[in-house]
Amino acid sequence: MTAPRIEVHDSSEALATAVAGELLTRLADAQAAGTTPQIGLTGGSIAEAVHRELARLSEGSEVDWSQVEIWWGDERFVAPDSTDRNAGPARADFLSVVGADPARVHEMPSTADAASVEAGAAAYADEVRRDGGGEFDVLMLGVGPDGHIASLFPGHPQLDVDDEIAVGVTDSPKPPPERITLTYPALNRSRSVWFLVSGEGKAEAVARALAEGTDLHDTPAAGVTGLEETIWFLDRGSSSQL
Repeated sequence: MTAPRIEVHDSSEALATAVAGELLTRLADAQAAGTTPQIGLTGGSIAEAVHRELARLSEGSEVDWSQVEIWWGDERFVAPDSTDRNAGPARADFLSVVGADPARVHEMPSTADAASVEAGAAAYADEVRRDGGGEFDVLMLGVGPDGHIASLFPGHPQLDVDDEIAVGVTDSPKPPPERITLTYPALNRSRSVWFLVSGEGKAEAVARALAEGTDLHDTPAAGVTGLEETIWFLDRGSSSQL
């Protein structure tokens, strides 16, 4: 497996612009080759900055967003209009601006869609099987200060699930407690995995994740790699312990 590529940018703003530009290039190339790209989105402040840059830069690109399948790595299992959901800001700042086809935007279930977090996870897994392309072309992931990715947290049993696409989380260490997350087998079916990390508060987790021999049970970010490439998009703060 090839070593991860590490890109260090001077600021979180520069990082967001670089990620947005790179994603638009990848999507345009895939569409020019006649394929329908499948991408996985993440939440958090740096992802929201990337989404705003995608909205800004898409008008001058060759990407047809109505022909992109859009998925989520995880989501908070709350009411559909809750400000805790990742999908709301993405929809407002990005997806509605660029003309994404709502039928191709695969939001994870909310409490209005499923009777329980487990039922929501099962429904999303069924949707992946039905509408997914078998792998993500690009999967974007944030990293928490504890090294978590998606809603896979250190020491939690979901880290060892190897026979499901998505699972429920009922005891997230950061609120809200109930979430739906893709599992390692699903996340690792990605041609290209992009970690988006900013701020000194994430520096230790980044260093642990990139260190040789790190146990994914301690630092879940160490457990995801792309089938073809893995890129860490960092700013000066998040790269400060490398």
